Amino acid sequence: MEFVDTLVEAGWIIPVEPDEIVLEDHALAIRDGRIVAILPQAEANRRFEAESRVALPGHTIIPGLVNAHTHAAMSLFRGLADDLPLMSWLNDHIWPAEQKWVSDTFVRDGTRLAVAEMIRSGTTCFNDMYFYPDEAAKVASEAGMRVVVGLIVLDFSSVWASSADEYITKGFEVHDQFRNDPLVTTAFAPHAPYTVSDEPLERVRTYADELDIPVHMHVHETVGEVADSVAKTGERPLARLQRLGLLSNRLLAVHLTQLEEGEIEKLAALGVSAAHCPESNLKLASGFCPVARLDRVGVNVCIGTDGAASNNDLGMLAELRTAALLAKGVSGDASAIPAHSALRMATLNGAKALGLDAEIGSLEPGKAADMVAVDLTQLETQPVHHPVSQVVYAAGRHQISDVWINGHWVLKGRQLVTLDTQQILRESRDWAERLAGA
Repeated sequence: MEFVDTLVEAGWIIPVEPDEIVLEDHALAIRDGRIVAILPQAEANRRFEAESRVALPGHTIIPGLVNAHTHAAMSLFRGLADDLPLMSWLNDHIWPAEQKWVSDTFVRDGTRLAVAEMIRSGTTCFNDMYFYPDEAAKVASEAGMRVVVGLIVLDFSSVWASSADEYITKGFEVHDQFRNDPLVTTAFAPHAPYTVSDEPLERVRTYADELDIPVHMHVHETVGEVADSVAKTGERPLARLQRLGLLSNRLLAVHLTQLEEGEIEKLAALGVSAAHCPESNLKLASGFCPVARLDRVGVNVCIGTDGAASNNDLGMLAELRTAALLAKGVSGDASAIPAHSALRMATLNGAKALGLDAEIGSLEPGKAADMVAVDLTQLETQPVHHPVSQVVYAAGRHQISDVWINGHWVLKGRQLVTLDTQQILRESRDWAERLAGA
């Protein structure tokens, strides 16, 4: 018999790749943090001797969810400025609050809260864009959470840096600091076309090529953003980014609510990935990303929550359900983005956008054991006719029972393994008092 660290048996396994496959009464064998085999339970018991055996009848195992766009530390601003349009929300509330409160401690505590919430809702990897990315990386790594930290770039000064040159220099330092951490990778994160000028964007393109990392950027988020760009430069933001050489398979363009048909075709031809954040876009009334059209022409669409300050939660199950339903409503096509496509967007497509699809995003032998158990025995998901549909359209984050990242249990029977829940609650209450007294 072969020896493995863990053997997980489940009622169903949804590997995502191959597409539209559901394996009933199967098991996953894990050794050294990687999936060794996926096979029928009876065969697994004959073939493997496991140090730990986990039996989850009535559960389905899915790949860990990949949150393709977050501002994790902004969890401490959850509910601070609700029911406002984007630019009022940013200019009058969020940016002033950031100038007053954001620090290394703020980012540490806010990211710890976000990581706990994400693990409890089935996310195993998140792509972050915020100040003090070194602190976010430390928190995630200590919690056993996979993260892509954004090497943020802006034209204007902030608590993190005073100029585009300093942002880029600090970004290199963060990249070097975590280059050997198996859970931490990096992406350049110029905030948006309207906050970063041509010269730093050209440098970002050059350096991203040299380091072989993605570029993560808000693009075409609102009507106003596009109109302002045309008024000031004579170009729509995507045309400007193409002129600067940034439209490529490195770019993860976030939001994309304002697209013309020719732009959709161009994104597909140049291999740009789209990060769809449906609930944040709905809450800020930013517009609708044409997900069905993007998917139809072959654009790699993934899903993000955005920050908890504009969502107001980081639950990916709810996000992928909203993405699937909204795609149907916007396109007028009930068959647009079926359940299996929505799940793929929230897993393998996100991994591909971040350059991690050889490592995560699907349950395949050789890949890292980043996986999530969803309890379908609860009455909210009964009866189970189609497990994928139940996960996408019916299950809630309270049904995430267990989570593994790199083969390590980080959520066990709904209990966080690597994080101190009481500490996080104390820190969050302290910040609530400080912000309320501002």
